[in-house]
Amino acid sequence: MNLNQLLQPDLILGSILNLTPDIVKEYQLKGLVLDVDETLVPFNAVDASSELQNWVQEMREVVSLWLVSNNISESRIGNIARSLDLPYYLSAAKPSRRKIRAALEQMDLPANQVGMVGDRLFTDVLVGNRLEMFTILVEPIVHADVAMRSHPIRNFEVWISEVLGANIQQKKTKVHTN
Repeated sequence: MNLNQLLQPDLILGSILNLTPDIVKEYQLKGLVLDVDETLVPFNAVDASSELQNWVQEMREVVSLWLVSNNISESRIGNIARSLDLPYYLSAAKPSRRKIRAALEQMDLPANQVGMVGDRLFTDVLVGNRLEMFTILVEPIVHADVAMRSHPIRNFEVWISEVLGANIQQKKTKVHTN
């Protein structure tokens, strides 16, 4: 697999909340490994919003969920995981595969049936593609007073990925209603 393939997400969504049970079923996923910082919550958040808690409740009916974060703060990541009632690993050092493999083993699912969901190309998408998972890139969740344009690392990652040939354009998805 060449570098542009390693950085190419399988699906791009505007928010984690745009990932629905119907989309998960469409791609035949049985599990999701979720990044935490700026994928589920803003970087300084200490617990999950009620909207995210409702999303987790809805998703856990169709897939296994596991949090895997590069963050080293046991108190912060642990609080978020407990507020969502989800298992977690921290200090993952993504794109290292070690803790993602451990989460896959705990879920008892093969990598190709699990989605790696995150906001970063060079950590979340890269590790997911290295393990042949289904990769889902979401826009970072930031505090309202922080503009999306102020994410120089993410912007740099997108620019480098596009230079290498990856297509980092948000794909249109149907809005599914029940």
